[in-house]
Amino acid sequence: MEGEKKVVAMEEEVKEEVVAVDVSLKQLSKKLDDFAKERNWEQYHNPRNLLLAMIGEVGELSELFMWKGEVPKGLPGWGEAEKEHLGEELSDVLLYLIRLSDMCGVDLGDAATRKIVKNAVKYPAPSK
Repeated sequence: MEGEKKVVAMEEEVKEEVVAVDVSLKQLSKKLDDFAKERNWEQYHNPRNLLLAMIGEVGELSELFMWKGEVPKGLPGWGEAEKEHLGEELSDVLLYLIRLSDMCGVDLGDAATRKIVKNAVKYPAPSK
């Protein structure tokens, strides 16, 4: 019971710090780096471990869509709790991806921007 109260109190503190703002990949990367250092987790954050952890999170994300058939844009019929859970699983995948890219020395924002340009050349928009 006492442990549960501490967890709830910590969650409330974190919620107060979280403000809905645009955040950059670099800001998330810094937060993840600080988070890992504070917990001495850097020793576990090698590319292989991060990739495997991310794959596990993709599996958890997949479970949310399992047996639902085609799911239209906007997720009609999904409850708020389901959408919140989806956001958590999407965030887990994103955060592991950012951390993995950092541990591999890849600037993910730059790589993604370059990939969009390559895709635009490879798949030009149809003429109107």
